[in-house]
Amino acid sequence: MGVELSADLLGQWVGQYLWPLFRLGSFMMVIPFIGTQLVPARVRLGLALLITILVVPMIGPVPQVDALSADAVIITLQQILIGVGMGFALTALFQLFVVAGQMIAMQMGLGFASMVDPTNGVSVPVLSQLYSITITLLYLAMNGHLVAFEVFIESFYTLPIGLAGLGQMGAWDLAHRISWIFVSAMLLALPAVTAVLIVNISFGVMTRAAPQMNIFALGFPIGLIFGLFSIWVLHANFAPHFQLYTEQTFEFMRQLQGQP
Repeated sequence: MGVELSADLLGQWVGQYLWPLFRLGSFMMVIPFIGTQLVPARVRLGLALLITILVVPMIGPVPQVDALSADAVIITLQQILIGVGMGFALTALFQLFVVAGQMIAMQMGLGFASMVDPTNGVSVPVLSQLYSITITLLYLAMNGHLVAFEVFIESFYTLPIGLAGLGQMGAWDLAHRISWIFVSAMLLALPAVTAVLIVNISFGVMTRAAPQMNIFALGFPIGLIFGLFSIWVLHANFAPHFQLYTEQTFEFMRQLQGQP
């Protein structure tokens, strides 16, 4: 016996499966590691489909609206905005360390030593690439990707599928998150930047005392050595910084959903 396709049945299918897929798919296209160029788009789409099939039975009823109505388009856009917004919050965690690496590299004279970042396809300083690799390994070793999915799945309960999405406050919070990237990056890079600054000040005093000394021949390599030493010291204490910023990121993701 064939099943008759009616507008109501089509709308029910769209609401029950496509809207969660839009939210999950947009999230997975943006997040670090899985959302980068290292993972093919087909793999990301396959994972999004698989997770959607697992999640749909748990999220409860969705609004019954016509599949081709204006309300359906608004709900679809809201799901994409929620997925991209929460994915951006997670991406900000990784970009924080890239910005910190750029700050340190520029101060110690390594700003010109850049390489192509395979995850984003842009040139970044070598130090930023080192930090990016380190936090990717820490993120996977500490099961950060599993926690990210757990926090994201909670959004189906706290931000149920409907016409209401992140809202104006959520959009403003996402925009202000950019300032958090720079503030946290500056705090992370401050010890190394201060160490190199002290070396540069001491060379300035020495040049003033002995003008015949060639500052460019001596200052650059010694500044570079001190910068590398400070990076080595900072790297030993890398995990606590990463854990702190990761906790702040997951708290912010829950805040976006309207959780306390």
